[in-house]
Amino acid sequence: MQKRLLLLFCATALVIAGCKGGNKSRNDTSEEIQSLTTLSETETDDTIDNQEDMNREETKLQEGDDAAAIKVKFPEEPIYAIKTTKGTIKVKLYKETPIHRDNFVKLVNKHFYDDILFHRVINNFMIQVGDPNTKDSTKFDRIGMGGPGYTIPNEISQCVKAGKSHKKGALAAARRGDAVNPDKESSGSQFYIVQSEEGCKHLDGEYTIFGETIEGLDVIDKIASVKTDRNGRPDSDISIISITLVNK
Repeated sequence: MQKRLLLLFCATALVIAGCKGGNKSRNDTSEEIQSLTTLSETETDDTIDNQEDMNREETKLQEGDDAAAIKVKFPEEPIYAIKTTKGTIKVKLYKETPIHRDNFVKLVNKHFYDDILFHRVINNFMIQVGDPNTKDSTKFDRIGMGGPGYTIPNEISQCVKAGKSHKKGALAAARRGDAVNPDKESSGSQFYIVQSEEGCKHLDGEYTIFGETIEGLDVIDKIASVKTDRNGRPDSDISIISITLVNK
């Protein structure tokens, strides 16, 4: 029974399949699986703003009432500082996954991630964040199910071709399971950061890896080591305070 339930979880969840390690032992129950796998009803195929539009937003300089737009090349591999309540994680986004890179930049520019909670934390595996439901106390029963209202095409083949792997500190997009998502489309906002390469190596070739941590691996460990409930929800809130572009 436990094996069958675990397979159901891996097939349908908008979370990362396969849990190695953890803060405490887990015995899957139908209630736990249901709470993690119910899908958002607002998902659409909205298009993503392209890089050129975001370049203009990033490089527009205001001079009083006379706005002067000075074109400056936006970094092909931008570096962002993710300030959390446990410390700052500095990440670099990959040029090989431009759809995911541009989507992340768009959401950061809109302050989408400000005050959002890490809603799934599993020691010796990964830490997951990006669900806007965590910012609304009336939607706490739907944590793990939210997003910006769209999914994005996977860029898994580009990751494989470029040799990107689930090394410690890698950023990758969460997604629904293959049974309901055969094209492996990524969540529009939820992503995870690898805490254990050993625990996540079986995910290579299954999820889009779109960046890596260049500073703050110790912060990832701090977050991963907190006490959680059986679903991986931290007992005490851990949030992203802000995300800012470093290499302007």
